[in-house]
Amino acid sequence: MLVVLACASGVAGAARVGVLANYNKFDASAAVAADFTLHVPHHTFTAVDVTSGPPTLASLLARFDVILLFEDGLFDQAPAVGTVVYQFAESGRAVVLGTFYDQDRSDRTLSSLGAPFGWGPLETIDPNTTDGFGTPYQPRTLDPASIVRGPLTFGVASLWSGPAPNSFAGGNQAKPGTIVLATWAQPNLNGQPDPAIAYRITGDACVIHIGIAPDYAAYGALGTAFGGDFYRVWGNAFAFGSDHCGIPQVVPVVPAPLVAALSLLLATLAASALARAPRRA
Repeated sequence: MLVVLACASGVAGAARVGVLANYNKFDASAAVAADFTLHVPHHTFTAVDVTSGPPTLASLLARFDVILLFEDGLFDQAPAVGTVVYQFAESGRAVVLGTFYDQDRSDRTLSSLGAPFGWGPLETIDPNTTDGFGTPYQPRTLDPASIVRGPLTFGVASLWSGPAPNSFAGGNQAKPGTIVLATWAQPNLNGQPDPAIAYRITGDACVIHIGIAPDYAAYGALGTAFGGDFYRVWGNAFAFGSDHCGIPQVVPVVPAPLVAALSLLLATLAASALARAPRRA
């Protein structure tokens, strides 16, 4: 007998979040972990610098319920990092992506950043491709009419990236089958809707993509450099991820008659063993 445990419709519980990023101009993973610790309640955040390569899958599974992966500038360990994060997702743990994940995605060919390194097999299960260019460095504002209500958009009414050149959002395109819960008001380079909040389920793997940089606080203040329900969006993503993105969890249950039969069998075997035991005179 199997019992299917479905998730509730609201925001789920706390998550242990591993913040994975490279070191470019600053330690982005440490900056986000510190900022989110202050502004995203209920969850715990641990910085993991992957500039020199990823930790082992075993260490990630032992420490984290959810991974947040992003980058700041290209780095050559992206394929190795993507491979381990893919394995983490395939194990049934959720992955959350943020800007500038797009910079190293293998289909980003139009910008002048240089050739992307790619994210390995992670690109087979992520929600979005780029629009060819990636982050356009132009202001983005959430389209309120596009919001589909659910755990990822709970309490979210607005989200925006600040003025150029410090505008770090957008430049993505949803894959067929991706669930898009909100888009930017500005279309992507292809004239298509640019997903701001989206996720994709592939088997046991759930990958969420939030199309804005999580390390915005390193560039300016909330309300000036970035704004809206920024921290709420990220908190929702980690909560939804910790609840397996709504993927029903199948738990085997032993039927009561079988339990009774096994108990009787054990009692019979025990009695038989006692009967055969040698007795002292």
